[in-house]
Amino acid sequence: MSTIQDSIIPDDPHLQNELFVRIFNSGDGALYDSMYTPDAISNISGTPLTGAQRTQFFKDFLATGPSIASKVTQSYTTKDTSLLIVDYHLEIPQPDGSTASVHGTCTDVLIRNSEGQWRLAIDRPVPDDAHA
Repeated sequence: MSTIQDSIIPDDPHLQNELFVRIFNSGDGALYDSMYTPDAISNISGTPLTGAQRTQFFKDFLATGPSIASKVTQSYTTKDTSLLIVDYHLEIPQPDGSTASVHGTCTDVLIRNSEGQWRLAIDRPVPDDAHA
């Protein structure tokens, strides 16, 4: 398993997004979770999760082989906080062998920690109405 230290989250929001996509699509839920602050909230499951529940969800969910493509549409950064608005397309394998497609917009909040590293503090994907 790689570590987030092998893939430092860059300052550029578009490069951040590329890294998030690459790690998400790797299927390594523990590695993906390492991009979050310990107390971060993720809504990828459809329910706000934090801590061990968030970590376990990422491990279980990414092990099923979903893939994501996304594009930053807006970004706002202050010294230690960054807000990204991202359009995403998620392909989720189903138990019957089919694939569910979900499109939407995600709001991501990143913070720079005391070591100067960016980490996700909040993600809030909202599927388009047709897919909700």
